[in-house]
Amino acid sequence: MQTASTMVSAAGALMAALTAHADLPAPRITSEQVVSAERDSSGNLVLTWGLAFGFHRDTALSDFEQWRQTLGVDPAAVDHGSTGAHAWLSVGTAYAGVPLTLTGYYTLAQNDPDEDE
Repeated sequence: MQTASTMVSAAGALMAALTAHADLPAPRITSEQVVSAERDSSGNLVLTWGLAFGFHRDTALSDFEQWRQTLGVDPAAVDHGSTGAHAWLSVGTAYAGVPLTLTGYYTLAQNDPDEDE
């Protein structure tokens, strides 16, 4: 059984990020277990607690970009995904030794059929 104490590093990284960058847009924050590069004595990959910062609404991409730039994450590392009319930019990094994922969600522009005439 895991206890809340296993989340202390993630909670500390969260507090450090929010304190150091209090002027940046507020993300939707989740904490979840992620696979680390570390292996245990049996050779199994180790799960660790990480953070996810999600950005929504019409400012999602600019909010995402402000955090990406501030954290010094290479723009070439950003992934793009889409499904239907919805899309996102996502990038992983580490903050205070804790895995951190930034994701900006947005809606793809819809073509107006009248514009094609």
